[in-house]
Amino acid sequence: MTIEVTNSSGQLVPSAEVTSLLTFAMGELKLNPECDLNLGFIDDQYMTELHIKWMDEPGSTDVLSFPMDMPEVEGEIVTLGDIMISPTFAAAQALTAGHSTEHEIYILATHGLLHIIGYDHAEPEEEKIMFALQEQIVEKWKQTQ
Repeated sequence: MTIEVTNSSGQLVPSAEVTSLLTFAMGELKLNPECDLNLGFIDDQYMTELHIKWMDEPGSTDVLSFPMDMPEVEGEIVTLGDIMISPTFAAAQALTAGHSTEHEIYILATHGLLHIIGYDHAEPEEEKIMFALQEQIVEKWKQTQ
């Protein structure tokens, strides 16, 4: 399995912990551990550029996902795609939410992975399911640490 983490954000990020979390999450989601996944921590300016280019929305955002291949059968080895996180945006959201920046990054990484495999939150019922699942995965992972 290859989970590649890059950090061009200029911020300190919990790379080893997020790698552990995503490995755990892939198991929970019944994805083959040999799947490839890229996670990039980027600065807010670059996130703004991506947000405008790919989502046609102004300003920065917390996380963007770029799916590549979806496993067609359980256990298939594929390149899942890329997750981009803005640690600066995550830190501001964490303050508002009343938890640590690290916890916010864990939630965002899991959120990004769920988007890659097809979860969405455009509708209230979808949001309820997706947000509950990402919290459940992060909390379950924390118990293994």
